[in-house]
Amino acid sequence: MNRLIDILKKYDYVVVFVLLVVLSVVLMARTTYYQRSRITAWTGSMAGGWYEGVNSIGGYFGLKGENDRLAAENAELRARLAESYIDYTDSVFTVNDTVYRQRYDYTEARVIKNSWSQQNNYIIIGKGRQHGIEPDMAVISPDGIVGVVVSTTKNFAKVMPVLHSDSRNSVKVKRTGISGSLVWDGKDYRYAQVLDVPTTHQFDGGDTIVTSGLANDFPEGIPVGYVESAETLKGSGFYKVRIRLATDFNKLDHVYVINNKFRKEQQELMEGMK
Repeated sequence: MNRLIDILKKYDYVVVFVLLVVLSVVLMARTTYYQRSRITAWTGSMAGGWYEGVNSIGGYFGLKGENDRLAAENAELRARLAESYIDYTDSVFTVNDTVYRQRYDYTEARVIKNSWSQQNNYIIIGKGRQHGIEPDMAVISPDGIVGVVVSTTKNFAKVMPVLHSDSRNSVKVKRTGISGSLVWDGKDYRYAQVLDVPTTHQFDGGDTIVTSGLANDFPEGIPVGYVESAETLKGSGFYKVRIRLATDFNKLDHVYVINNKFRKEQQELMEGMK
């Protein structure tokens, strides 16, 4: 309070001058119509400018809020675009094999990730447990054999392809029915080897190798590859057969996961024989 009094004492002439000017303006506005109209117009203009400034500031902040709302809507719309989703269908195909009294379900899946140039390659597909995919299920392409499911999550599955050092699959020569084991030497994704084929067998050029049906994973007759050459393993009595794989793993896009509905029954029988 003392501070205020000191300021008033210091600027008393200025304060008195301002008060007199205000009093004069008021008296002029009350006594003279012209001056009152001019003062009213001036104050109205000042007030209008003030409100316009306030509205502009409010509009700026309102625009920011509108932009935030639009950005949120854009994010939601982008989330609905096709590329924001895992692209798969729930198509399941059933085949009844009247010869072997087996029933297979074929579930389509899209390849999410794929490798083919390593010693131990793997494939990730866009379907998992909620789609009925389980470990040990066979996987094929439209052209031929791919591999076997080794693990699953709710929405994905990991496949060990034939392009893996641990992969072993029972196959046979389609023309003669002679069986062998499909393996991969880790060199070229286009080729694999068939072992354990006895040298008593005679190959024809371009013989087709197919799945044997002896394992629980693959139905019989799925294309595996085509014979390129055969060499005798010294002192073994068996061939090492080089085949060109039916499936092009470099262009793998869609696959089919096979569910053998009699697999558990077959496994129980096998365990009983042990």
